[in-house]
Formats: sequence, C-alpha cells, structure tokens
Amino acid sequence: MKIESLRLFHVRMPLVAPFETSFGRSTERECLIIALQADGLTGYGECAADSSPGYSYETTGTAWHILKDFIAPLLLGQDVRDAQDFQQRVRVIKGHPLVKAGVEMALWDWIGKRDGLSLRALLGGQRERVPVGVSVGLQETPAALVGRVEQYLAQGYGRIKIKIKPGRDVEDAAAVRRAFPGILLQVDANSAYSLETARRLLPLDDLDLLLIEQPLAEDDLWDHAGLQREFRTPLCLDESIVSLRHARQALEMRACRVINIKAGRVGGLSQALAIHALCQEQGIPVWCGGMLETGIGRASNLALASLENFRLPGDISASERYYSRDITHERFVLNSDSTIDVPTGPGLGVTVDEAALAQFTLARVDLAPS
Repeated sequence: MKIESLRLFHVRMPLVAPFETSFGRSTERECLIIALQADGLTGYGECAADSSPGYSYETTGTAWHILKDFIAPLLLGQDVRDAQDFQQRVRVIKGHPLVKAGVEMALWDWIGKRDGLSLRALLGGQRERVPVGVSVGLQETPAALVGRVEQYLAQGYGRIKIKIKPGRDVEDAAAVRRAFPGILLQVDANSAYSLETARRLLPLDDLDLLLIEQPLAEDDLWDHAGLQREFRTPLCLDESIVSLRHARQALEMRACRVINIKAGRVGGLSQALAIHALCQEQGIPVWCGGMLETGIGRASNLALASLENFRLPGDISASERYYSRDITHERFVLNSDSTIDVPTGPGLGVTVDEAALAQFTLARVDLAPS
C-alpha cells in the first residue's frame, strides 16, 4: 500500500465512573486515533497513551509529537507492505511502543479491509468469543469494594480483578474472597511495591488468587524473580514486558508464571504475536490486558485474545463498563457466559461514528506527503 495520508485525532472521553489505581484517579480517558488512508480505504488505529505518565512515560502529548514529526515522515508516500515492514521502518525511533502500536493497528485494519479478512483471521485466532473479566478500581472502603464487585458479578462477569496499593491490599482482597469464595479473583498492583514492602502481600497466598500482577517496578525483573520464589501464587508481569526480549528474559529468570500481553505496551500486534508464540512454546499462559480502550482498541484486543494460548480471561469488558457513548457504531456486549464476541467484519470489524469522534476530539491534524 502507498500511504497517502495520516489523520490524527486527540480524543478525550468521559468515563461512566471514576477509575482509581495505585498511580491515580481518572474521570476521563484521553487517547489518539489514527486514520491511515491508501487506495481509497481507511484503516483506523488507537494509540492508548493517556494524558499523564502514570502507567507509561508516553502521553498523548509525546505521542502526538512522535507521530507527527517522526513516524509520519517515514511512512507518507511510501509503499508499506505489512506490519513487519512497518516495524523495520520505525526501528530508528527508540521506544514509544504505544505510538507504534497505534499506527500498526491502522495498518492491520487497512489490510483486512483490502483482503476482506477479519483481524482475527489475519492473526490466526481460534475463538469466536473470548472469556473476559472486569477490572475494579480502588474503592473508599473494603465494604464499598465488595459492593462494587457484587454489581459486576450480577452483570455476569466471571472473573474479577481488583487494584491494590500499600495499605489497600490484603484486607481488600480478603474481604472480596470472604464475600465470594468461589469466584475467579486476581489483584493488580501496577508497580506500587518495593521488594521489602511486597512481602506484606504474602497472606494473599491463602486467598486462592489466579495471580498477583506487577507488584514491583516495571524495570525490575531481577527482584520479581526473587519475589516469585517466595510466593505460591503466580506473579504476572505487565509493565515489565515491553518487548519480546523482555519476555524471554523474564521467563529465563523465572520472574513470573503468567504474562499479560497488551499490544500497545509491546509496540504492536506483530510483537504481541511473537510474545504469544514464545509463551506458548514454554507452556506459560497469557491473557490480554486493557487500557480503557475505545471500540477501536477493544476490537483489536478481542481479536488478539482469540489466539490459542490466551488461557485466562482478559481485561476487555463490555463497552458500557467505561463509556456511555463510544466512537464506534458497534458496542461490545457481555454474553451470559462472561464472554464477548470477536468481530467478524473486515479488518477490525468496527465502523467509526464520525459524529461521536468529532464530539470528543480536542485537536486534529491531517498529514500528507510534502
């Protein structure tokens, strides 16, 4: 394909309810939407960078800069064959995986539309619907947390993940487990602990959790390896896995027993596929994390999670969990068995609601070959 133009949208969307993690409280979600045009077709992608650098050093501001000033000049007017070709072209740009993943998603969407194939088919996914869970942010009290979990269970979610941080961890998790002894339950620390403070989480071993996600710093594989030896419960790495190389090193060091794959965090769907294959070869289960994506990114996550080794429910959730109005006409609905259908249409399988996109757009720029 010869890329004729890139259109960038800086979007801010209100959340249905505030979402709080160890690194802050959000009432709105920002991201960048990328529209790639070639041969009369438009492919859409989503860069999941947020307004602040809590989860990642990338923000919507840095992403806008990298896209406009560095990635676009490498692509505009060029014949980009596929995702691997794209990755080779952007190798000169160090880091910025969320930006690269957003553009690569648009390429996959365009290729699927050109070839009349769904993203699931392009990736080699097996499932028509994928198991999902819900991520529950920090609440004011353990009792309030139990009440919120009860609401999501009533909606049909079969797996619950709760956010934790120092001072809001064992007691919260124990309260949920006492209230709901049979549910699939896991916790997520978002790097909130040091090696010393993480040892106070050892009582979590008695709560029959699926996993403990990212207790230590994102750049600390070594201490995660030491910590995993102290826990019976599997540790899962999220922020630490930013590339295939990091995944390989984490598994060699036995720093975790589960990996959360987010295509945005690792630089694109092509990179997520490589990590999935590595983990499958070594018998390590993976699952698909979420970053409060719009319908565009949610469609991509569902296609990715249809792959064989995604053996744990993902943080994908129904559209209504986060947004009363989305920027796609399609809204993803929770099935009675705690699954969501994978889109079957060409590319991502969703259509953009232009009116909604315009409503939530803060800034837009159209880029073409000079």
